[in-house]
Amino acid sequence: MTMTEAIGRIAQIQATIAQLDGATGATGAAGRAAAVSGASAGSASVGASAAASATDFADVLTQALGSSSVTGAGAAPSAGGVTGEDVVADAKKYLGVPYVFGGTTSAGIDCSGLVQRVYKDLGIDVPRLVSGQSTVGTEVPSIAQAQPGDLIVTNGGEHIVIYAGDGKVIHAPSEGRNVSLVDAWMDDSDIVTIRRLVPQAAAPAASATGTASVSTAQADALRSLFSSMLSGGSFSGVSL
Repeated sequence: MTMTEAIGRIAQIQATIAQLDGATGATGAAGRAAAVSGASAGSASVGASAAASATDFADVLTQALGSSSVTGAGAAPSAGGVTGEDVVADAKKYLGVPYVFGGTTSAGIDCSGLVQRVYKDLGIDVPRLVSGQSTVGTEVPSIAQAQPGDLIVTNGGEHIVIYAGDGKVIHAPSEGRNVSLVDAWMDDSDIVTIRRLVPQAAAPAASATGTASVSTAQADALRSLFSSMLSGGSFSGVSL
């Protein structure tokens, strides 16, 4: 590959990153383009080792772009610094509140009302009904992998609970009962879906020189781009 062709490839990469990062504004996109240009300028020697895999290269590039956090592509709300433990702690404030169909306050609350209320307390907006809540965040494969703060949809999609950790859940059960912390009675065959909106632990603080975060979708797109280029030999003889 000639240096002219290599420069063309770098331009393609810059354009792709600019598209992926459009939501962060012109400043963020320009910073990333500069980062890619700087990386390519420092690797102009042809014939240097190019043994790093596409995934490794994408990971290094993502880090170089100043990623301070990774957010799930399917997460509707922005979790900010909220953790699953924060969700559980807030949910415990409603223990003992009577079940009231359609309720959303400490005077009376139903299962989906409890979920919406707890997340709203923490600055995260979620849909009001179970049907909407069952689509937010990212899916967790099984209850064995559930973490505090995850939402578990059961009863054919008619009921939702908050996983509290240690095999416990918090929920507003039914008429005549109160919000309670109980053993998780369900297994995977009873579960419609498990949704994760926030991480279990706080995300690491952004570095002093870090720019805007790179999402999971962006990182995956970068990996796909470089995988296709390297597997096709597009960078043969050029070290990046």
